[in-house]
Amino acid sequence: MKFCITGGGTGGHLMIAEALVEAAVSDGHEAIFIGSTSGQDRKYFEEHSTFSHVYFLKTTGVVNQKGFAKLKALWLVIRAFFASRKILKQHNIEATYSVGGFSAAPASFASLSRFIPLFIHEQNAVEGRLNALLKPFAKRFISAYDKNSLIVGYPVKDEFFKSARVRTEIKTVIFLGGSQGAKAINDLALSVAKELKEMGIKIIHQAGERDFERVKNEYENLGVEAEIYGFTKEMNSLMSRADLAISRSGASTLWELCANGLPALFIPFPHAASDHQYYNAKFIVDNDLGWCEREGRDLKSILISILGQNLEDKSKALLEHSSRDVAKMMIQDALKAVNG
Repeated sequence: MKFCITGGGTGGHLMIAEALVEAAVSDGHEAIFIGSTSGQDRKYFEEHSTFSHVYFLKTTGVVNQKGFAKLKALWLVIRAFFASRKILKQHNIEATYSVGGFSAAPASFASLSRFIPLFIHEQNAVEGRLNALLKPFAKRFISAYDKNSLIVGYPVKDEFFKSARVRTEIKTVIFLGGSQGAKAINDLALSVAKELKEMGIKIIHQAGERDFERVKNEYENLGVEAEIYGFTKEMNSLMSRADLAISRSGASTLWELCANGLPALFIPFPHAASDHQYYNAKFIVDNDLGWCEREGRDLKSILISILGQNLEDKSKALLEHSSRDVAKMMIQDALKAVNG
């Protein structure tokens, strides 16, 4: 079967796309990718990917634009829509899976216009505007947060499950600011760095490319040795070595931590659309699987208090809560739905 996987913009969406293409190819199917020249789509798939073909169309987000900028963004979507129609026809695509994000719009609408079944995965606890718009026309709408979803779970790459383990003591802490980095988390890491050193706890820190040099210099000034990254695709190996994470609560990172059994203190990005990062983390807290605190709280004291807790129960609960092979189930379900 020939799939089109579309969407992206951020690492969260793109990690789902990567999990889906790996599942599709492992089952003997073919998949192409349609994304955008904006965002991180090219960084993930331009040079190395499992997709048979990748396309990056010129689009930008529409929702947050105003005036002429919104009109220009809409025009780019319309142009990309017609380009997507040609690509779908060229590859004889039989089903399209949207992983959300602004770059999913052209291929999703193009699929509907060509009567190609559309499948959607909603990564967040709060539905994105594009997904909410397309939901009535989709063959399936999959969400890890909706108990009524046909498939309840989140597509995480198998490597996170393979390296999973139960955490009992904290020897290493990992700070994760997301693909773009997060100043609040970076500043928290620097504020507690000396205390962690005194406790004999190692630091792994994904600081984001924009803040990398500042963070690196600050660690040197503090006399603290830390393993620092700007952007990395080796998140599995970094998580597997850590015993506690301090992280934004973008959906992919949240569920990767869950799959790996790595407890986390989540600090949601306060300006996320519809405050979805907070509600992602709230789902974890409501199930007693981790912690969540807003920016502006005394995060240093909160983190130090967590360091003294036993993480074993939460780590075990995370492993029990996560579902393996969700991407494979999504691909197999799409195959059954298309074939009637």
